Amino acid sequence: MKKLNLKADKSIYLVIDPSDKPEAVLFPILEQLFTFPLAAVQIWDHFGEGQDEVAFTSKVVELASAYNFPILVNNRWDLLKVENVDGIHLDSLPSDLSSISEFSAKNHLVGLTVNNDLELIRQADKLGMDYVSFCSVYPTKTTQHCDLVSFDSIREAGKITDMPLFLAGGIKTGHLTELQSLPHSGIALISGVMQMENPVAALQNYFNHYNQNNDEIINH
Repeated sequence: MKKLNLKADKSIYLVIDPSDKPEAVLFPILEQLFTFPLAAVQIWDHFGEGQDEVAFTSKVVELASAYNFPILVNNRWDLLKVENVDGIHLDSLPSDLSSISEFSAKNHLVGLTVNNDLELIRQADKLGMDYVSFCSVYPTKTTQHCDLVSFDSIREAGKITDMPLFLAGGIKTGHLTELQSLPHSGIALISGVMQMENPVAALQNYFNHYNQNNDEIINH
């Protein structure tokens, strides 16, 4: 099992939509995106009708095999059985979590979407989860089910837990300076990269903004 590929500076967690593009178009794009030092890649549980979910997941794992970041599935405990999947991201906390053998075994990374409920963050910390992701920091069509997160909630979370905190939802490069004052390990991106005309250039742009004050610039 690969761990989160966290950097000393902020990291980027990429979420991919399996039904966003035909696989023949999507996979070559992922091959290029995976050469960046990502924190993790999550396969959103948004498969197209008739799409082979196991085959898709296996292909993503294969494309990422040479790199240090983990591959996580979204909500689907059954897809944890796909060889070399590293973990699962949960959109909500299951009431029967303690009875789920895949969770109890502690053989996979487990992350959780959170909002302004600080008690949920305390629960995630107590349960030994590997990270939480705040949704939604800014308005976005991709995460319409999420309420906007208060920056004060993020600050309080930084006092409650040492878990990595990711910020998600509507984050554009122009927001990164504003977010720097908040406790977080990085940002999670989907539409800001995957729905751009040139996803590779879009991801490059985020890395450049993150690293513009550092000596290390990731160039592709």
